[in-house]
Amino acid sequence: MTEGWTSQDDYLILFGESERVAAENRYGFATLLPGFRLLGLRGWDDFIVEDTTGRIYCVPTVPAQREHLEIYAASELETSLKPDSRFAGKIKWYVKPIAFGGDPDIETNLTWVDHEQHSQLVRWWNDLDNALKGRKA
Repeated sequence: MTEGWTSQDDYLILFGESERVAAENRYGFATLLPGFRLLGLRGWDDFIVEDTTGRIYCVPTVPAQREHLEIYAASELETSLKPDSRFAGKIKWYVKPIAFGGDPDIETNLTWVDHEQHSQLVRWWNDLDNALKGRKA
């Protein structure tokens, strides 16, 4: 895993090939975003994913839906990341996700979680989003 700041002030967490499959399993990617490979996280709030043609996108971790895919410049993945020990191994999480009305500016809505906790939270909130919108998970 490589993580750090890009020259564009994005914080990236990039999974190596050996970590990618484990991360996809943790997040339930086969169900969450079938047909996509998980490359990493951008700014803690977005997945960086690749489709079967090699195009790279960002999509919110919640809700992780195809309709929210946005093209992402692959050049950002090829730049050197500037490590930041304050954030190593941590992922920012909004206690009440923004998609559910959470306020990103309220300090009590922010916490830091590890990768395992993050995957559990992402799965739980996406399952809730799917249930509320009547989508199959």
